[in-house]
Amino acid sequence: TIRPVRRSYYDPSSAPGKGVVWEWENDSGSWTPYDMDVGITIQRAYEKQHPWVDLSAIGFCYVIDFATMGQINRQTQRKRRVRRRLDMVYPLVSGTLPKSQSWPASPGAAAAPPVPACACPQCLLVMSVKATVSAAGPGTATLQPRKAPPAPPAAPKASALAPGAKVPNGMAPVRGSLKPLAAQGGRRQAASTPALSSASSTTSPPGTGSGKASRPGVGTLNRSHLQRLAIAQSRVLIASGVPTVPVKNLTGSSPVNPALAGITGILMSAAGLPVCLTRPPKLVLHPPPVSKSEIQSIPGISHTCRKTTKKQAKKGKTPEEVLKKYLQKVRHPPDEDCTICMERLSAPSGYKGPQPALKPDLVGKLVKCGHVFHLHCLVAMYNNGNKDGSLQCPTCKTIYGVKTGTQPPGKMEYHIIPHTLPGHSDCKTIRIIYNIPPGVQGPEHPNPGKSFTARGFPRHCYLPDSEKGRKVLKLLLVAWDRRLIFAIGTSSTTGESDTVIWNEIHHKTEFGSNLTGHGYPDINYLDNVLAELAAQGITEESLAQEKD
Repeated sequence: TIRPVRRSYYDPSSAPGKGVVWEWENDSGSWTPYDMDVGITIQRAYEKQHPWVDLSAIGFCYVIDFATMGQINRQTQRKRRVRRRLDMVYPLVSGTLPKSQSWPASPGAAAAPPVPACACPQCLLVMSVKATVSAAGPGTATLQPRKAPPAPPAAPKASALAPGAKVPNGMAPVRGSLKPLAAQGGRRQAASTPALSSASSTTSPPGTGSGKASRPGVGTLNRSHLQRLAIAQSRVLIASGVPTVPVKNLTGSSPVNPALAGITGILMSAAGLPVCLTRPPKLVLHPPPVSKSEIQSIPGISHTCRKTTKKQAKKGKTPEEVLKKYLQKVRHPPDEDCTICMERLSAPSGYKGPQPALKPDLVGKLVKCGHVFHLHCLVAMYNNGNKDGSLQCPTCKTIYGVKTGTQPPGKMEYHIIPHTLPGHSDCKTIRIIYNIPPGVQGPEHPNPGKSFTARGFPRHCYLPDSEKGRKVLKLLLVAWDRRLIFAIGTSSTTGESDTVIWNEIHHKTEFGSNLTGHGYPDINYLDNVLAELAAQGITEESLAQEKD
């Protein structure tokens, strides 16, 4: 497959030209940079001292508030933190770029190093490595011990490191350099470590130097020699005086080859990228074992288990009778389009399906939000939904009545366990266990009469046992009773169809880690899930309705 690529140039006064990077905080608590064009737009508004900037003009439904340094979703009102970080500036480019050269060079090609295309650390490092390999030729590089010459009194040998700092066993502090490695020969001799010798060193007469025979070429080095080579290369860069970035696990048993890890760390750190190659941390989905005597009920919430069954739609009311409660007839329609059929409101409805017992030119206005639609279109939309007596405005998502979902029958358990979540050490933990068995789809589901699967059940979820955590649990119980937590559809992770999936209300399924973004700490999670519940029509007012 061949795809086009391109490189972009930015003005030196823009965000990349100044090294400014704008980032947003994701669910795992780490920072993700905005796309370059988005960052430039944010930086431009920031420099003009605007209080906020609306990104809808460039296709994103977000508002950046500089007073609180937050990102606000205009639809869900979900908030995330943002930050402004200074990074390496983009290199200045002038003149024409040299022609690309292959690497390693062909036997008949000249061994002169190519001129770097730019002055960025990555290009300088890569070009210097190319020059070294081309000059040495195949099979001439060997691994030899090298004794360090005596250091001059004014510059001690350890001056390249911080006072008291040492390189621990199995750790290779990697440094990127702003100069070609080929130009650092003087400093390389200050490193008392094994190093790659050039062709001239391998042709020394026998009996000179250390008197030891040279070791095999790089292609025949075993694992331990490759480890020493990687550490040696990184120590060479230490002497150059550039900030270090650790590359761990060079001596442990790891699926990442140690030499590959070291070389990767060198190249990435030279490009200004943070590098830390380690074994992945362990995924902690569940808490330590808990006995039945340690499980406690939740104060203020009756019972510890709740079941749900299929709820049939209310009978005796036609769609026209249901919509009549939420609409006002409009005698003189405004001069605009119906956002359902995209026809003018002054013209008949463009709906082509089964015709309801209404005139196609009737227009109604929803009483809460005031949006106007053809009555034909609203009836068709209601008939294609859950037919539960509720209606949701297709424009602003305002809910009329009590919205219910199509969640299959199942069981929800909830209780307190004597363990704490990361970031919530001041309270215990609420554990929720959802269990939905596989079955057959009903008339409200995508494929009535067809069987559906239920993967990953029982599913364990966790909330902090705080005041806000208990509030979220009470609202989740309302969502469970209204069949809104799960649905039947296509899994976004596995691609499997006709299976039980989450229904836009996020849960935390990791107990002691946050590797997938579904764990703690997450300071915004409780507020975000409250906003998601409100988008489903579940608020504190819903609690009073359930009691009634």
